[in-house]
Amino acid sequence: MSRFEPVAPEHASRLLNHGPTVLVTTAFAGQRNLMAAAWSMPVEFTPPRIAIVIDKSTLTKELINASGQFAIVIPSAEFATQTYAAGSISGRDGDKFDRLQLQVQQGPALGLPVLEDGCIAWMECRLIPESHTEQAYDTCFAEVISAAADPRAFSNGHWHMDVSDPATHTIHHLGGGLFMSLGGQITTQSPF
Repeated sequence: MSRFEPVAPEHASRLLNHGPTVLVTTAFAGQRNLMAAAWSMPVEFTPPRIAIVIDKSTLTKELINASGQFAIVIPSAEFATQTYAAGSISGRDGDKFDRLQLQVQQGPALGLPVLEDGCIAWMECRLIPESHTEQAYDTCFAEVISAAADPRAFSNGHWHMDVSDPATHTIHHLGGGLFMSLGGQITTQSPF
């Protein structure tokens, strides 16, 4: 049973407005993957659309190209180590969800793998093909099909980050395993 509550489409862009580090999940033909991404942003409110940079050489991008969809998961400060690990290892070397021992749920609209434990929100997205920007800049555009968030952190279209509760803080990548959160800097090391 999910503790997350649906986010209204007109508020979905607010999940990315402040520039958090995100996890991108994909699945196609029995294969799934997970990667960390630092560059994502909302680009339209209605319908809700986002842009995200995903290197064309990654397994994640291959699965997105094959399926035409992906999910964005917003990790909390408590999930910084797993986020760094997801961005430090290749899905070509085995299932990252299994390697990182992550509890996976299926999104309600597209059936994509989403994470709630250690995370604050997720969005299921359908790719809007734009071959020039994907090839030249690794930038993907997508429409948000469904979204949900932990009401302790986001409800009624607004963030509610409690300074004393890292479970409600998003993380922001500074490079080299360094992240910032509402509560301060987080330094991580990949467990691999």
